Amino acid sequence: MIKDINKSKKTEYNLEERTFIFAKSVRDFLKLLPKNIINNEYAKQLIRSSGSVGANYIEANESLGKKDFIMRLKISRKEVKESKYWLDLIEDDLENRRDSLAKEAKELVLIFSAIIRKLEN
Repeated sequence: MIKDINKSKKTEYNLEERTFIFAKSVRDFLKLLPKNIINNEYAKQLIRSSGSVGANYIEANESLGKKDFIMRLKISRKEVKESKYWLDLIEDDLENRRDSLAKEAKELVLIFSAIIRKLEN
């Protein structure tokens, strides 16, 4: 069911891989950021939310039952939205990398939303 939706995405990665690539890309981006008090606080929140996306997705297995499965997917979607929020607040000169991560977050939200809609119908 989930693999069918992932196949429609123009990428060779499945959703689980994408969530972990997103979290790794966030960590790599943060290593390049200039250190200041504001960025440090936002970085902590961003690391937490981006890492939580994949963790919740992995826990969203169908053995939980449909209701719990959908709940975990919704949590993953919420964490991606939070990641995008913290990305937008970070002050940096690496706009291309930040914009690329924000675009990936937006795509992940759309994918999670499509899966949730399909499961709820």
